[in-house]
Amino acid sequence: MHLLEPRPQPSQLMRWTAPLIAIVATLLVGSGLFLALGKDPLQSFKVFFVEPLTSSYGWSELLIKACPLILIAQGLAIGFKARIYNIGAEGQLIVGALAGGGIAIQFGDSGAAWVLPAMVLAGALGGALWGAIPALLKTRFNAEETLTTLMLAYVASFLLSYMVNGPWRDPEGMNFPQSVMFADGALFPILLEGSRVNGSVFITLFAVLGFWLFNAKSFLAYQLEVGGQAPAAARYAGFSAQRTVWFSLVLSGLTAGLAGVGEVAGPVGQLNLNISPGYGFAAIIVAYLGRLHALGIVLAGALMALIYLGGEAAQVALQLPAAITGIFQGMLLFFLLGADAFIDNRLRRRK
Repeated sequence: MHLLEPRPQPSQLMRWTAPLIAIVATLLVGSGLFLALGKDPLQSFKVFFVEPLTSSYGWSELLIKACPLILIAQGLAIGFKARIYNIGAEGQLIVGALAGGGIAIQFGDSGAAWVLPAMVLAGALGGALWGAIPALLKTRFNAEETLTTLMLAYVASFLLSYMVNGPWRDPEGMNFPQSVMFADGALFPILLEGSRVNGSVFITLFAVLGFWLFNAKSFLAYQLEVGGQAPAAARYAGFSAQRTVWFSLVLSGLTAGLAGVGEVAGPVGQLNLNISPGYGFAAIIVAYLGRLHALGIVLAGALMALIYLGGEAAQVALQLPAAITGIFQGMLLFFLLGADAFIDNRLRRRK
């Protein structure tokens, strides 16, 4: 019988190589999937990964989709290092979008210069408060944050549905579940003519720089990592476990809330049921694929955005179902976790 036995010293080289192994394995299994669907793998991969980047518009859409993924994953990575697993960033994104969108609906037509900054602030606070709920439940009642954050994501989804079907539904929207379109003063300015690239990309840019400096220079980042890697040592050193929980969940909620505002005040331009194609869940894969490193997350976010673009292109050119995007995302996560399992452990025969 074979059992997994922890390795005394896992290879750091293999840990950084694991994402490449996962990508190659995903492509190999994806080839078999395309063959099973009666498609030529080479042509399918060309549609999936090459054709979306053959135009300037494709590159601009890659940037638009990568930014929320990178922004959310930066916040999640801080908690993951401390072994605090926020699985509900999708809900925090939705609440941030609701908080910022509410200001746009109430004050957007005023044309005041403070509307957009207030939306950004409200979105950040909304996401942070939604992240504070599981932090309170964990520190007060020892509730598992993996469950509470995930369940709150569904609560946020139902709250969004209620608002766009009820109080905030556009009276001239032909009964579609959506709010009014936001006024120009409640939208980020377009940066590139003929594209959807807008000012929200600067939020992601500053976040990447901020998280890189935080991880490289901050003693608090060291405390969080020690708390996750060696809880006994952290307790001996006097590091607060409760502060780790609060900081991790509130910060990751804040970044998800900012991503929500970036969507509704950017490419979406209103509140509706499709403000996110699952960015909050996909960002979990991005964080791990980027090895919880600020710059690695940027590369992983670009890859995940390309999978979103490729899935949309495959639906049109290859007549494949929309689920193809989720399949590739799931395979990527599965192979990454499998590679990590064999990096940290080895097979041992036991009689």
